[in-house]
Amino acid sequence: MSKKLIQDFYKSDALINSEIMDQYLHPEVLLDWNSSTGFKQLNREQLLSLTTEMSKAYVRSKARISHIVKEGNLVSVRYTHCIKTIENPREEMVLAHFMVIWEIKDDKLYRGFQISQLP
Repeated sequence: MSKKLIQDFYKSDALINSEIMDQYLHPEVLLDWNSSTGFKQLNREQLLSLTTEMSKAYVRSKARISHIVKEGNLVSVRYTHCIKTIENPREEMVLAHFMVIWEIKDDKLYRGFQISQLP
C-alpha cells in the first residue's frame, strides 16, 4: 500500500496542483530538504504554498522514477523531476534530481527526508 501511494503521488500532478497535493499530505507532515541552495524544513502550509508557486510557472510536471524501495512504513524513491514551462510548453526540461525517504502514516505522507541536485 505504501509503495503504491508513493507511485500514485509522483504520477499525479501533485507537484504543481495544490488540491491534489493536499490529498496526499498528513496534517502534521514535515519535509527536511537538503538542496543545492541549503537546508529547508517545510510543513503542510509551506508545501502547499510551494506547489501553488510552481503551478504559476509550469504547465506540466513529471517525476521519472528510477528506483523505489519499501521497508515497513518507509518508502525511498529516486527520481528526476521534469517540467514544461508556461513560456515553452512544448519542451520538457529537467528541473532537478531527487532522492527522498517518505514515512507513511494513516496512508498519507507524514515525514520526508529529501536531497536534490540541479542537473
